[in-house]
Amino acid sequence: MNVPEQPPQPLIIAGKSYRSRLLVGTGKYRDFAETRAAIDASGAEIITVAIRRVNIGQNANEPNLLDALPPSQFTILPNTAGCYNAKDAVRTLRLARELLDGHSLVKLEVLADDATLFPDMPETLTAAKELVADGFQVMVYCTDDPIQAKALEEIGCVAVMPLASLIGSGMGILNPWNLEIILDRAKVPVLVDAGIGTASDAAIAMELGCDGVLMNTAIAKAKNPVLMASAMKKAVEAGREAFLAGRMPKKIYQGSPSSPTEGRIS
Repeated sequence: MNVPEQPPQPLIIAGKSYRSRLLVGTGKYRDFAETRAAIDASGAEIITVAIRRVNIGQNANEPNLLDALPPSQFTILPNTAGCYNAKDAVRTLRLARELLDGHSLVKLEVLADDATLFPDMPETLTAAKELVADGFQVMVYCTDDPIQAKALEEIGCVAVMPLASLIGSGMGILNPWNLEIILDRAKVPVLVDAGIGTASDAAIAMELGCDGVLMNTAIAKAKNPVLMASAMKKAVEAGREAFLAGRMPKKIYQGSPSSPTEGRIS
């Protein structure tokens, strides 16, 4: 029996199409060679770069990440990791735009403290307003609060990226119900950002209907980052297919035979 194939449904962000729904960070790897190998295995096309932590040209005498991951092959997504107020976040992304020849697609994150790395939502909203007004296409890390996510969309952010759990925690999706509310209301792509620990977490996010998943630590700090990157690629693809297929309804206290009951041999 031939199973009909679903037509490919690209991820569309700010008007550009991407085959992969897995976005990958570039921090915490052993070296740029391992970074490149893991990203190749992941199939990711959008690569996040922490401008405050990784050299993409701001330090002329240091190795440049863009030599390993050239913008001709990947969409570089500069992010504001390490920023704790709107002013620093805006300044960092303006620097990134200069370094990347006017590149406008960015990831905004404004952190509340360095213990939890939880988003500071008032500062995030302030920075988002300024960046959108300045012509940036803003993908934004936020809490899993549906009201805040909608507010960011209304400001003009091109994607909202609620956390699944704390950055680097590997705890997986702790509140799927909030994510479902965000997904139900959003008119822009919703991507889970932060907290993914292993492939099953990524699959669950996609099964819920998320448009994509962004991760770094789950791959970079695996015992075998390249193999984990390959696993994450498959998990995102499988979760997306399961979402499109539509799961069977859950039935509490109601068994259902997997084979027909009519015509049984007695």
